Amino acid sequence: MAVPASLVAPPTPPPGRGRRAGVGTALGIGAGTLWLSLIVLIPIAAIVARSVDGGWSAFVDAVSSDAAVAAFEVTVGTSVVVTVINAIVGVQIAWVLTRDSFPGKRIVDALIDLPFALPTIVASIVLLSLYGPDSPVGIHVQQTKIGLGIALLFVTLPFVVRTVQPVILELDREAEQAAATLGARTSTTLRRVVFPALAPALLSGAGLAFSRAIGEFGSVVLIGGGIPKQTEVSSQYIRSLIEQDSPQAAAAVSVVLLAISFVVLLVLRLTADRLSRKETPTRAAR
Repeated sequence: MAVPASLVAPPTPPPGRGRRAGVGTALGIGAGTLWLSLIVLIPIAAIVARSVDGGWSAFVDAVSSDAAVAAFEVTVGTSVVVTVINAIVGVQIAWVLTRDSFPGKRIVDALIDLPFALPTIVASIVLLSLYGPDSPVGIHVQQTKIGLGIALLFVTLPFVVRTVQPVILELDREAEQAAATLGARTSTTLRRVVFPALAPALLSGAGLAFSRAIGEFGSVVLIGGGIPKQTEVSSQYIRSLIEQDSPQAAAAVSVVLLAISFVVLLVLRLTADRLSRKETPTRAAR
């Protein structure tokens, strides 16, 4: 007579195996924490400490000056616009690269990663040669917010595409086909079936793109021009403060940028997690 599987006791692990696994986990956590502290936490703590060298009044004065506020406005405003554009265009590009076949598809797919490998100052030189005073296409946007936006679009596009692309690969096409069979319009299918599944990854990619944009320096140096209160982003303003021998003010502005980036990433990550939890029961029900 066969014994039910539910009554069979699970195999006992060999002596010492659980202890070794626990030690290995502890060592891994310790090594990860140490590395994170050395590379991220300690430098951030040093910047924060440097920003309040002259007291909180000096910190407030540094980040509330007219030049600092203008740099924040240019940086955050342009970054928001760039992030929204790349979120829309990035999803379309990822969809085409995943779902469609066309000549040169592999080349286009490889070009998406080019901003990751290309030094950002080289990107600024290329953009200046294309859209500067001697533009071969007759477009002159140097020292304008448009030129600034083009540079940030270039360096942040891969974050959205590469974050969304794997999710599109894993989408349940049967659900899309079922919706089409039931007479749903393409727009309805995208809104009710596709977008809820893509939303968490899209928010994560948008957060990464925004964080990269507000801290970008190399790609905007030449094409943006760094005109104070017009096209000067916060990273360029920080450099000018260092050149003026004001490291405390430079650190204070840096801390504000870090805080903005952290808050945006945290909010988008929490929102993405909440959307993922809502989407999981829906997939299970299918």
